[in-house]
Formats: sequence, C-alpha cells, structure tokens
Amino acid sequence: MMEKADRCHIVMYPSPGRAHLNSLVELAQFLLRHHSCLSVTVLISSPPHLLPVITPYISSVSSANPSIAFLHLPSVSLPPSLSTAPTGFSDNPAMYFEFARLNNPNLHQALSEMLSASKPSQKPKALVIDFYYSSAAEVTAALHLPTYYFHPAGTNPLAAFLYLPTLHKLTTTSLKDLDGNVDIPGVPPIPAKHMPSRMLDRSSRIYGHFLETSTRLAESAGLICNTFEAIEPRAVKAISQGLCVPDGRTPPVYCIGPLVVANDHISRGDCLSWLDSQPSRSVLFMSFGSMGVFSSKQLTEIAHALERSGVRFLWVVRNPPPDDEIWRNLAIKSEDDPGMDAIFPPGFTERTKERGLVLKSWAPQVAVLNHDSVGGFVSHCGWNSVMEALWASVPVIVWPLFAEQKLIRAYLAWDLKLVLSVAESEGGFVTRDEFAGRVTELMCSEKGREGRERMAEMRNAAREALSEGGSSRVAMAKLVDSFKSGMMREEE
Repeated sequence: MMEKADRCHIVMYPSPGRAHLNSLVELAQFLLRHHSCLSVTVLISSPPHLLPVITPYISSVSSANPSIAFLHLPSVSLPPSLSTAPTGFSDNPAMYFEFARLNNPNLHQALSEMLSASKPSQKPKALVIDFYYSSAAEVTAALHLPTYYFHPAGTNPLAAFLYLPTLHKLTTTSLKDLDGNVDIPGVPPIPAKHMPSRMLDRSSRIYGHFLETSTRLAESAGLICNTFEAIEPRAVKAISQGLCVPDGRTPPVYCIGPLVVANDHISRGDCLSWLDSQPSRSVLFMSFGSMGVFSSKQLTEIAHALERSGVRFLWVVRNPPPDDEIWRNLAIKSEDDPGMDAIFPPGFTERTKERGLVLKSWAPQVAVLNHDSVGGFVSHCGWNSVMEALWASVPVIVWPLFAEQKLIRAYLAWDLKLVLSVAESEGGFVTRDEFAGRVTELMCSEKGREGRERMAEMRNAAREALSEGGSSRVAMAKLVDSFKSGMMREEE
C-alpha cells in the first residue's frame, strides 16, 4: 500500500467553459494513469449561466475517477458584458483574464484552506492553470505555492508567447501593420499577420493581457505541453535553451504528449453506424472545432466543392454567425434552427444523400477518426485535432480560422510538410475550386497516400515517446518529481 507521504495533491484551475475544463481534466486523467500517487482537485469558477454545460461532464468524471475532486468557488459579481450575454467570453476573450482577477479572493480562500489541512497528503503541492487564468499567479506567489502552466497547443505557439515581450521591445508597430515575416527562435518564419490573432493589435486590451501573461509564463515553476519532442524538436530546443526569453530565465518545459483520449465515452450513434456501411478509407471527415463557424457564402462554396469532388463525406456543420445575411433573408433569429436545406445550396442534401452525411454541431471526433472508413480529415488546425488525427494516422487538410492556428499551419504544412493546407484569400475566404482541388488531392491522389504514410511515421514516433523510457514518459516523471518537491523556483 502506498505510504501517505508518497501522495501528492495537485490543484488545477481552468478558465470558464467546457473546452478549457476538458483540457485540464484530460491532463489530470493522463497523469493519473501513469502516476497513481497523485490526487487532483479541480477548481470550478464558471459563472452560473455556464454551469448547465459543464455539470453533466463533472458528474461523469467524478464517478469514473475517484482521485479527481471538484470544488466550486463562490460566484462573483459579473461585469454587465458577461452577466447579460451567455456568449460573453467567446465574444470578448479579454473577459477571461478579467474574470480570473475577480476570482482571486475566492482562489486565495480555497487554497489557504487546503494548505491548512491537518493531513500533509491533503495539502496542495502545486497549482496548474491555463493561459487565461494567469492572474492566479498573484495568489500563489503570496501563498508560496508553485504555479505551472498547461499549454495544449504545442511548443511553436508557446515559443511565440514567450518571445512576445521581446517582440514588444523590438518594435512600436502592431504586428497587423508589419510587412514581411516575424522571426521567433525555434519557429519557422511566419508572416506577421499570421501570428496569433490576439497578438496583432498592440493597442487592444486583449494584447495587454497576452503581454502580461507571456511575462508570467517565464516566471512560472514549469510549462506543461501537449506535444512530444520528435514532432517539434527545434521549438523545444529553442525554449529549453532560453532563446525565447533572452532577458530572463526560462522555466523547465515538460513535453508529455500527445494527450489523446482513448474514446469519447459515448454510445455508438448514427454517424458511426453510417460509417460502418462505407468502404475502407473512403470518407472525408470535416470538423472545425467548437468555435469554428462559416458564413453562409462560405458554406455554399464548401458544399459545391464536395459535390464536385465526388468523395464520400461526413461533415459537422454549425449555423452561420448571428450577423450573417442568411438570417435577414430567412427572417428568423440566429438561435433558431433553419434546417440544413436552408443553409446549403438548393437540392444539395438530396443529391449527396447516398455518399454524404451532415451532422449539426458535434461528432465523436476521436471515434470517427479511428474508424476504418475514414480516409481524410479537414480541420481548423487546432492542435488537439491534429494530434488526434496523427494518433489515428489520418491525413489532414488544415483550414486555420483563428487564434494560433495559422502559426501551427506554418509549421505543420509549410515547414514539416506533415499536412496539406487550403489557400485562402486575404479575408480568409476559400473558393470552391481551391477546396475541391485540395479534397481531390488528399483523397484521390498519391499525395493522400504519402500523407497517410507521413502520419503513420509520426504516430510511431508519438507512441515511442509515450512508451516506457520514451521522451514524454521521462518528462512526465520529471514533472511529477517537481510537483512532489513543492519548491518555488529559485531566483537567480
């Protein structure tokens, strides 16, 4: 039986929303599978209007994982922009940072009570936070509790975030106004306008939050990354050697990924049954993340491209944004469901019903990617989605939409040549000719076969990293040892 002295209690503190909660809970589950000495408390700070979205998930995790506990912090008074708009966080990402600061007194109270526990095994050794909740570092500094950041998007974006304070000093011009490429240690040259969208305008409030958080990243006890060294060797090396923080010290980087859930914990649905009836590697799966929405004009172009290509497809579709012209033309509200036929070109669903299936809003992505019928994947270039495709050896077309996705595209498509990419216009629009060409290239040409082979090679590298003695397992062991030490970083 494990001695209580060997137990290590970690607190995780995600920013509001299901996606951020999922990310840290999956990290907790992943660590617990390999290190049973850990116990984890997840602090929930989501405002009341978001609780119905996450409560069923919390209940499911709690029943399946007794080593993970959830603690709800008291509600805080919300600014009007959040208290009146259910989508306030996604519409105004700066509110994540400001909401975190509002919660600092509650965080201080919760952590203080845990640190005062009578049993040493119940006292937390560390706090793990995500990027948006960086102001929690003010609380942990006062309590002398080490703070770690979990970065789910790989080390190329992490290098950019760490280097942002240096870029800020090198120029007084916003990235959106710069011509040419930005040079970041360990990262391939990238057009300035393709940098993470929240970093483009230095006069914006969100830029100020990103700049402050980028500074705090370098002051943390450690950076935990959902990646493995073999897929991003240059970025990992540049960060580890301190090249991204030339004026200070860089904390340890723990590349413990890829974190891919074994399944989606769901029963078989209609889409998996439909895939059962399709030929092996014949279906193109298209999904653009929880926030990936297209205009009605872009949806029409995609539909025409799919019809022209002749490929089988499984397409996850979300309604166009609230300001789209379709809502004016249909004279209904954006929260109403107009039905698929109203979104697509006339007759599209009827003409493609023998080879295509359209789903509204969601599909069990991991299960779909691992189905034998799936031969290709079109993604928004979210890092988690790419890792899931890699784990299943499914070749990918990336279509970056926001955040750090263009930076990830620059590495995976243009530098590593692991994935294909669409070519979009200055405004992000992709024509039917362009998309049909990429789909045909992926599903019907030698490039598609080569893409699958490259994915399989990288999957083997990922599995080696996660095997006993592999780089990710070694990094994970070092991370747990760091947790157990409970030591704040020594100052130089």
